[in-house]
Amino acid sequence: MSLKFAIIGCGRISYNHIAAAIENNMEIVALCDVVAENMVDKIKKFDLPETTPQYLDYKEMIQKEKIDLIGICTESGKHGYIALDCIEAGIHLVIEKPIALSLEEADAIIEKAKEKNVKVSACHQNRFNKSIQKIREAVEEERFGRMLHGTAHIRWNRGEDYYTQAPWRGTWEQDGGALMNQCIHNIDLLRWLMGNEIVEVVGMTDNLMHDFIQAEDFGMAMIKFANGSYGIIEGTTNIFPRNLEETLYLFGDKGTVKAGGKSVNIIEEWHFADNKDNAEEVKAKYQENPPNVYGFGHNPLYADVMDAIINDREPYVTAEDGRRALELVLAIYKSSVEGKSVKLPLEKCSSLDFKGTFDK
Repeated sequence: MSLKFAIIGCGRISYNHIAAAIENNMEIVALCDVVAENMVDKIKKFDLPETTPQYLDYKEMIQKEKIDLIGICTESGKHGYIALDCIEAGIHLVIEKPIALSLEEADAIIEKAKEKNVKVSACHQNRFNKSIQKIREAVEEERFGRMLHGTAHIRWNRGEDYYTQAPWRGTWEQDGGALMNQCIHNIDLLRWLMGNEIVEVVGMTDNLMHDFIQAEDFGMAMIKFANGSYGIIEGTTNIFPRNLEETLYLFGDKGTVKAGGKSVNIIEEWHFADNKDNAEEVKAKYQENPPNVYGFGHNPLYADVMDAIINDREPYVTAEDGRRALELVLAIYKSSVEGKSVKLPLEKCSSLDFKGTFDK
């Protein structure tokens, strides 16, 4: 069965979504972007028929075209209301991270998707890395024993050129800062692998070098999980002179693992008390060398969503997963601004709540 696919937002991340849809034998039936040149560019890059419908208005597209699945790749602040309109039309979705910029919108997406029996997947594609899948297997087999703590480090560089390419970047209304944009993938992995349920967050954020954006370029957090373990997050876009690393550590009383590389796609340490596998063989087998930080996860994520649609099941990465990652970032922001720890779960919070935080 071939699904009919369309995309809303034809900026730089759309390339990965379109490529994944084609790789999974979906039919590209329409493109949408407020800038016509972006659609023309994608048609040329993917050698799509010149007759492929192009829309400046997504509402017109979902009204006129028969579409099974849409990839939403617009500015983050637009994800929520676009998703709700698509779900209302009965269209399944892959939503680029973050799923929304407010918990209220994320909850509305989850609720409406259930009401309409629409499949929604948050695009946290690094969950599909070979390295992460192997680590997840060890977690599910309880090879770590008692989980003690885990850490996520995102030490990257983003200069002024990156932000001037798209003026919405770094704004509270449409993006958020380093934690929400660059770091949310690793933040998602830390929460997912450490037990998901969080009771308390202590965070600090700052804008140290990017006075031309509204949000943070640096953030740190301590997390207490419901299972008694702890998490540490360090995220920054201030590393000189270029991206340095993205790493994830998990520490249990019977296991230690480190994932690294461009997008936590390499297992660098693998130690378990049960000695049921050879560490060097694991490291050799479960590694990938992607050309950029986006990794290779979009193809399997789209394959999974397609299977979820056909077999009427939940996707591997759900809208609820997207909400959890969003909630943790917002909790860090909230803790930093209020100067105290924040208890989870959060019911209401939005990136807009922190507008003006770093105004000089």
